[in-house]
Amino acid sequence: MPLPRPAPGTGRWWVVGIVGIGLATALAVWLGLANSVGRVTWVDTGYKVVDDRSVRVEFDVHRPSGEAVTCQVNALDQSFGVVGTLEVRVPASSERSVHQVVVVRTATRAVTGTVKSCDPS
Repeated sequence: MPLPRPAPGTGRWWVVGIVGIGLATALAVWLGLANSVGRVTWVDTGYKVVDDRSVRVEFDVHRPSGEAVTCQVNALDQSFGVVGTLEVRVPASSERSVHQVVVVRTATRAVTGTVKSCDPS
């Protein structure tokens, strides 16, 4: 079965379309990499409510090597209100990923603990 051929006189638009799609793809890849490479990210890995006044939070911080980071960790109650907060400074090191375990003191009983943000310090 022969492949269908473009109508006569439409070849230029096929070239324009293919080049446009190629440029759009390259732009999308560049924007994706520019917004993600070298940024500080974190992953909550666990929490445990120790008692009515504290919650233990575990998280991983991913950052560029040699960059110090400050993270804000919050303890939340049943209505997602903040009942405790802790600022954690992760010192610069050659390791790109660091696991942290912290205990957040709370005003009332918390039901979860989570990292709110991590920023270069």
